[in-house]
Amino acid sequence: MKRFKGISSILGSAFLAMTLVACSDSTSSEPVEEEPTESTHVITEEEVLELQQSWGEGIVHIGEVYSEGGDYEAAASEHIERFYGYDIGNVLFKPTLAKEERFRDTFEGALSYFIGGNEAYPEDNGFAIVPWTDVQWENEGVIIEGNKAVSMGVYYFTPANGGEPVEVEYNFAFTKNNNGDLKIVLHGSHYPYSPTKEITEEEVLELQQSWGEGIVHIGEVYSEGGDYEAAASEHIERFYG
Repeated sequence: MKRFKGISSILGSAFLAMTLVACSDSTSSEPVEEEPTESTHVITEEEVLELQQSWGEGIVHIGEVYSEGGDYEAAASEHIERFYGYDIGNVLFKPTLAKEERFRDTFEGALSYFIGGNEAYPEDNGFAIVPWTDVQWENEGVIIEGNKAVSMGVYYFTPANGGEPVEVEYNFAFTKNNNGDLKIVLHGSHYPYSPTKEITEEEVLELQQSWGEGIVHIGEVYSEGGDYEAAASEHIERFYG
């Protein structure tokens, strides 16, 4: 028994010595560099184009949910969570139709812009619930630097009422979060510059004539049992500023 005990003691001492040597070699050698993970977060132009397309489809989806009487607030919240980087830091968001509160640096401010109904932002009528049926992008260019990308151009929103597409200029900046998901961190939208035009007398007379026809039309819809409220709303939107 003593012999086995002695062997065990010797083996234990040898293992301890080997461990100390290994630790000594490890601490004295150069630190091992971790494999770089940056490559997994490099942005490609294809990813930018895919996000733009999906963003537009998301705007259309919010309007569809609204038109069908669904939970459009939840749809808008999911849209913001998916595409904007409010969860990773600051977002510089300047929406098209905002004047009093031009910049929306919070999730709540962005949500209000898309669907309205927030007393803190009384100017918001809900951009995404107009609604729209299509969003088309025309990039002037995309610049990518590793984990950062910017795009600039014009996008066109087609209204569901059949009107002409609305032209809006944009600037977007993107980055990736720790999971490698592409997020918007800057969103600036503006109407194209339009110099003030002089009004002609012919335009005034045409508007007066059309306004009168609109009043008659509202009465006709009412008499026929139609949606006269919708007719009156369209009349106001068309003729009043």
